[in-house]
Amino acid sequence: MARRTSLERHGGKGTAIARVRGLGAAGEGTGAWVGQRYTAIGNLILIGFLAMSLILLPDLGYATVREWIAQPIPATVLALIMINTFWHARHGLQILTEDYVDAPGNKFAVTALLNVAFAGGAAFGLFCILRLALGGGAE
Repeated sequence: MARRTSLERHGGKGTAIARVRGLGAAGEGTGAWVGQRYTAIGNLILIGFLAMSLILLPDLGYATVREWIAQPIPATVLALIMINTFWHARHGLQILTEDYVDAPGNKFAVTALLNVAFAGGAAFGLFCILRLALGGGAE
C-alpha cells in the first residue's frame, strides 16, 4: 500500500504544515536557501585558497602579486571568486527585494538595478584580473 501524504489523508485540505512543508512564501524557499549556502561554501573555499596563496608569497609588493596573478591557477581562482561573490551578493539582495519590496513596478526597478550593478561590477573585476594576468598593468 502506498503511503499517503497529510494532504491526501485530510481530503485535500491538509494541515498548515502540510501546505508549507519545504516551501517559503514564494513557493521556492528551500531552493533559494540551498543556493545561497552553496555560494557561501564556494566563497569560503576560494577565499581560503587566496589567503593561503598570499601568505606563501615572499612579499606583497605589486610586482610579486602581479607575477603571481599571471599564473593560470591564481588568475582562474580570482576570476571564480569575483563571479561567485557577486552572484552570492546578488542572490541575497534579490531575496531581500522579493521579501520587502511590495509594489510590482518598484520590485522590477530594484531587480533591474541590482542585475545591472552586479553584472557591471563582476565584469569590471574580471577585466581588472585579466589585465593584470596578461601583463597590462603599469609598474
